[in-house]
Amino acid sequence: MSDDLDPITPHAAVDYYLNTRQYELADETYESHQYRLDSFARWLTDEEKGDGEISNMNDVDLRTVHAYRVFKREENWPDEDPCNTVSMSGQVSTLRVFFERLADIKAVPSGFHERIRLPKVPDGEDVDDRVLDAERANVILDHLHTWEYATPHHVSFLLFWRTSCRLGGLRSLDVSDFDPDENALSFRHRPDEGTPLKNKLNSERDVSLKPHVAQVIQDYIEGPHRNDVTDDYGREPLITTRQGRPCTSTLRNWMYFWTQPCRLGEKCPEGRDPDECEARRHGYMSQCPVVFSPHPIRAGSITAHRDAGTPREVVSDRGDVSEKILEKHYDQASKRQRMHRRRDFIPDDL
Repeated sequence: MSDDLDPITPHAAVDYYLNTRQYELADETYESHQYRLDSFARWLTDEEKGDGEISNMNDVDLRTVHAYRVFKREENWPDEDPCNTVSMSGQVSTLRVFFERLADIKAVPSGFHERIRLPKVPDGEDVDDRVLDAERANVILDHLHTWEYATPHHVSFLLFWRTSCRLGGLRSLDVSDFDPDENALSFRHRPDEGTPLKNKLNSERDVSLKPHVAQVIQDYIEGPHRNDVTDDYGREPLITTRQGRPCTSTLRNWMYFWTQPCRLGEKCPEGRDPDECEARRHGYMSQCPVVFSPHPIRAGSITAHRDAGTPREVVSDRGDVSEKILEKHYDQASKRQRMHRRRDFIPDDL
């Protein structure tokens, strides 16, 4: 340990970092950083899993970081799959910015983060090509319409699919953001009131809704399933729980829940017994091998809009995603699907 460094425990260092980034990061990004850094601090202080117990961040060096990368790649925690190249890149990126902030308080040497190399992701591997297709989404929505009509679960899945928004955007909506006269929703960046949008003011937009979708929202607001609650800032959240505005992890779990086939009364594609399947338990639903996380649901929504003929620039504005990122990460159409989309735009005389 260098005499020039000030001691701090791993968990205290994580708390410091998260406190400094709380109002800088979108909710989803903040939660992913918290999740990754909690894992790192847990590993540092675990005598069995870690590289020997480390109680002071001053003692972390490049060999420590390398050992952690090996652990995440080869073993990982019992409730997590080993990291592939893409997920490892995210882990290491977060560690780099973490160490950069720790250098400000002399917990690690200045410039230490620059010596940590990111894993190189081969072209194409950073694209998740697994999406929820429109047919499956409609099966889920039909079930919700029949059995969960105008509940928070129904409205959340419906808006997430129909507007292609992010979970942070869905969470940010207030009752006053719904305009029943125009059949529209307003997404607004309110960082000082706990609901920032990912791209800040650039994420602000108004999104139109089909009349039948707007009717579900109206029935939800006027019906018995919306909890009459306000948040800490006196605002009325559109999506509610009994405790108030849901956190993004709650919304994420709702997406996991309704993309499990067994929740719709269907047989498990993996042949599991629902009564014995651990992936049905709260906190373990993401371990279901056929479940969809929010990203492939959003990607499926965007792809469905493009397949329906919605121009790329419209989908870009509606879903708050640049056309370049949309093309690479979200629009998962096949080459033949893209050909069919272009066909109607080719003049007959050319």
